[in-house]
Amino acid sequence: MAIGQTTGGGGGGAGGQPVVFCQNLTKVFKDFWLRSRARAVENLSFEIQPREVFGLLGPNGSGKSTTIKLLLGLLKPTSGRMAVFGKSPFDVAVKRRIGYLPEESYLYQFLNARETLEYYAKLFELDYRTRQRRIDELIDMVGLTGAQFRPVRDYSKGMQRRIGIAQALINDPDFLILDEPTTGLDPVGTRQVKDLIIELGRRGKTILLSSHLLADVEDCVHRMIVLYGGQKREEGTCDSLLESQDRTTIESDALDEETISEIDAVIRRRSGGSKSIYKVARPRQKLEEFFLDIVERARQQQAATSGATAGGPTASFLLGENSELQGSELIENLTKAPAETVVSKVVAPVVDAPAATSGPDSDLIGSLTKAEAPRPASAPVRPATPPSSGGNVPPPAQNVDQDVISRLMGDSEKPR
Repeated sequence: MAIGQTTGGGGGGAGGQPVVFCQNLTKVFKDFWLRSRARAVENLSFEIQPREVFGLLGPNGSGKSTTIKLLLGLLKPTSGRMAVFGKSPFDVAVKRRIGYLPEESYLYQFLNARETLEYYAKLFELDYRTRQRRIDELIDMVGLTGAQFRPVRDYSKGMQRRIGIAQALINDPDFLILDEPTTGLDPVGTRQVKDLIIELGRRGKTILLSSHLLADVEDCVHRMIVLYGGQKREEGTCDSLLESQDRTTIESDALDEETISEIDAVIRRRSGGSKSIYKVARPRQKLEEFFLDIVERARQQQAATSGATAGGPTASFLLGENSELQGSELIENLTKAPAETVVSKVVAPVVDAPAATSGPDSDLIGSLTKAEAPRPASAPVRPATPPSSGGNVPPPAQNVDQDVISRLMGDSEKPR
């Protein structure tokens, strides 16, 4: 199954080996009687090169998600060969280098954003300081700083999608798989995700982007394949697939009608009348750009919002920046115990400390914390006798008829 060994870092293999290799991949789902029920992927072959943003396009039911699950080792192929980083997708070591955002965000609803990222970071066995630094950077990056302590069940779908993107990046993956990443996001979040994909690709990450939203893919990917019915229909770069060969667009400053007429006359004369200007129009701003401009103006006016914000810069650890601490900051962090250790050191002595046995208030503390011993059911309650000398106990109240008390006590001891 292995296609070759790879070296760590940068997402690429040694000698330019592909990060993903698929050859004649086929997946057929069968029913209980082993009869073919659906042919999700059929004879699919493609490669994803290191440092490439690769698009996997197709309508719903075309086999995109099935292909991704095969690459992740969640499904076994019916036939064909495949490898990720030169190894079988079922190799556990390969999975540590992959970040995955599924089509639906499956999150623990009772956890908040920080707890969610803490959980996934511990799965990758990240140390305490690395976890906290990455969690802070990712929450700021996806714009959930103001909602980081709210339970996930209170998040909108778009906010859950944002925290899902953060968990896919917590391990700083070499190979990032995004299945419909912009589903449920507003235009601000959509633009941010596209910018993030472009930036990570520029920084050397290998990314597989699966979507049926063609405009999102067109802005990000280097190369793509188009699936339909589980089969590959087209493959190539955006320019080779999308450039029109029978039209030419000329863009200039605003022209008057007379100038346009002269240009048209020149084109007709030079082409022998076979070519002319088809359309003259003013360039129109995209709706996405118009919407983002409104949001930016509202943000500059500090308009209040309870939802997700536009988010901060890309997390530094994703950009490959040196995160080593130096100088006084390093000494300070080395001498500062993690929060988990501090809590255990402070709480344990308080819980296990014995009660004080000396001091002016020791008798009072002891009497308050010591449980009163139960009295026998048949023993009569006798009045307390005053101390013979000294002490702080006051003498019994005067004018109390002791004979009446004795008779009452004596009557209570008689059987009824």
